[in-house]
Amino acid sequence: MTNGKRYFDTALTGAAAVAVVLSTIYGALAQSAAPSDPTDAGKAVFKRANCFGCHKWHGNGGGGYGGDALSLRKTELTREQIMETVGCGRPGTGMPFFTRGAYDTVKCHDMNRQDASDHMPPEANTFLRPNDIEAVADYVIAHIKGKGEPNYTECVAFFGDTSRVCDVYKKAEGQPTTGSSRGGGKAN
Repeated sequence: MTNGKRYFDTALTGAAAVAVVLSTIYGALAQSAAPSDPTDAGKAVFKRANCFGCHKWHGNGGGGYGGDALSLRKTELTREQIMETVGCGRPGTGMPFFTRGAYDTVKCHDMNRQDASDHMPPEANTFLRPNDIEAVADYVIAHIKGKGEPNYTECVAFFGDTSRVCDVYKKAEGQPTTGSSRGGGKAN
């Protein structure tokens, strides 16, 4: 029995050690997989749902295929109002609704489909889950609403540092642009 007990104790200690190692590895992997910014999920939804098609990457709005989008930088909407606007669209405008069943099984702006009638907003090309709508509202609040003019840092945060889209902001801020030290470039 002593050999059996010793074997059992050794096996138990080994299993505990393996559990600690696996727990540490799992914790490290979970931490490294976590987004660096809690609003990264909202930025991904902003891109996937093509919000920037009308509101532009910077949220200033302007003309787009959906019409003249309002500036999210200048909006005075609350988080809840942004979520309702994303989910239900804006009646009488090109702002589509992103909630499946909006105006049918889900009442929007205190209206159903019959109430909205000719002012019914268009249906988005993709539907969003409630947590996606919350994430995009949080992204707008944290990174767009109330901000001044768009700048290079914001552009890089949206597109990454390899995009040439942001070069226009480098020039405006007096920073050297990609390839400006190479010959053959156009003089400004």
